[in-house]
Amino acid sequence: MISDRLRARIPVLPVDPPGPPKAPPDSLRESFAAARAVTRTHAKSFFFASRFLPRARRDAAYAVYAYCRTVDDRIDEAPDAASLPSRAELQEDNRLFLRGEHPAPFAPAFAWVCQHHQLPALLLDELVEGCCRDRETVRLPDFPALEEYSYLVASVVGLMMCRVFGVSSADAYPRAAEMGIAMQLTNILRDLREDFHRDRIYLPADELHEAGINLATVLRDGPSTPGWVPFLRAQIERNRQWYASAAQGLPLLRDRGGARTAAVMARVYAGILDALERHHYDPRSRHFVPLPRKCLLALRALR
Repeated sequence: MISDRLRARIPVLPVDPPGPPKAPPDSLRESFAAARAVTRTHAKSFFFASRFLPRARRDAAYAVYAYCRTVDDRIDEAPDAASLPSRAELQEDNRLFLRGEHPAPFAPAFAWVCQHHQLPALLLDELVEGCCRDRETVRLPDFPALEEYSYLVASVVGLMMCRVFGVSSADAYPRAAEMGIAMQLTNILRDLREDFHRDRIYLPADELHEAGINLATVLRDGPSTPGWVPFLRAQIERNRQWYASAAQGLPLLRDRGGARTAAVMARVYAGILDALERHHYDPRSRHFVPLPRKCLLALRALR
């Protein structure tokens, strides 16, 4: 499903040999523990799914998440516009991360992961570009613009995780990019109200206009707003098609635990779409998947 334009943007990445990855040195134990703490606190669904990974890959995945979370928070948690970092500042941070010189406690662990799992600097800079698009008012004219934004803030994360999990074929990379887009589309549907109050509307403007949807009215009146339910049904259906296409890449992951983790993550995240449906397409609440249902969805994914 990924467009040819974005497929061409994926950097050339290697195929991994069979066998377990190299374990990090004991001197980085505390740095990896710091990455684990960040993930456990801020990424409950991923932390839940990561238990299927071997220890070395799990720790590496936590380091990647901690880095991505830090970049995102630099934008979202800035107290005012004057405090927002520039793209150049964040790119300089990337260089510090790659050298292990950034002051974040997990930085040495992340630098080791970048070196030993061959994460190119381009992916880090693409993430920065995507996050910087949230520095101001967000309006996306159409789905290609939304696809590109999702690639920058989520597909590049999927590509980093692919390097951690290991791949048996380069065909895994476009599917990993699709998984990132699928999860980002789910985030957008989950966070409509929160994003609106930040002056961010990620839904394609042309599709909203064609459906006669004013998001402010929907967030005031709920699913009774004329046209909203069929509009959101169409968004959910498209989102599920992205998950289905991305799932074709799971057998191409080198590590079976990585494939299980990705499958569980996809099923749990797609469970947010189920929650939206169960709550009658009401965007005024932030829907989530409770732990008992996460366990059920994980079992279904593992089958």
